[in-house]
Amino acid sequence: MASQNLDTKTNLPILGSTELVDVSNIKNIPAKIDTGADSSAIWVSHIDMKKDGTLVFSLFGEKSPFYTSELIETKDYIAKSVRSSHGDSQIRYQVTLPLTLGGKTIKTPFTLANRSRNNFPILIGRRTLSGLFLVDVSKTIIPKKTPKKTKGLNQELEENPYKFHQKYITIPKGEL
Repeated sequence: MASQNLDTKTNLPILGSTELVDVSNIKNIPAKIDTGADSSAIWVSHIDMKKDGTLVFSLFGEKSPFYTSELIETKDYIAKSVRSSHGDSQIRYQVTLPLTLGGKTIKTPFTLANRSRNNFPILIGRRTLSGLFLVDVSKTIIPKKTPKKTKGLNQELEENPYKFHQKYITIPKGEL
């Protein structure tokens, strides 16, 4: 969980850019705290709809260490249009789940998404944070992954500028 640092002026817990959170009795899940995101999102799989309108899904995916295979069923959901950081819009279901963050347990609306390709299975947006927490982006609970040792672009450029240009900079002849 987040360290219990409190802002002396507001008495609000201070979160870092990443935190460990609890959702629906699953503990210590890595989450990205994103003040640029409007809403919060959680990785789900096996999402389906019963004929009676009951939404069915599992938290996380089978390859996740947090996956329990438990099916959650609810009729308490809405549909929401969500715009990604790339400008794409998706229609997603939104459900409310209990979230423990910064020592507080709150009912939080999450959009249901496939976050299998994301570094964090949970994203916490500003609507969840507003008025309850402060964020210090210089702090992080989860250490950054060590980047793979690959040849840097500038090193490749220095070694052979012509070959670099041929490989990466392709401008059709009519556009010069």
